[in-house]
Amino acid sequence: MAFACDFCGKTRQKAHKVSHSNIKTRKWQQPNLQPVRAVKDGRVQRMRACTRCIRSGKVVKAA
Repeated sequence: MAFACDFCGKTRQKAHKVSHSNIKTRKWQQPNLQPVRAVKDGRVQRMRACTRCIRSGKVVKAA
């Protein structure tokens, strides 16, 4: 899975775009992922983290 949070596994969601005439077409809602340098297993790695994980403190940022 390429576009997913490396901490919680949050991925894209399926939704409908609804027109004025009520025609529904599929669209995808992407999570708000940010590239961060984080400490994982004692090493500094570049990872993708969603903003919810960054705010809640699941991500330990590198100095």
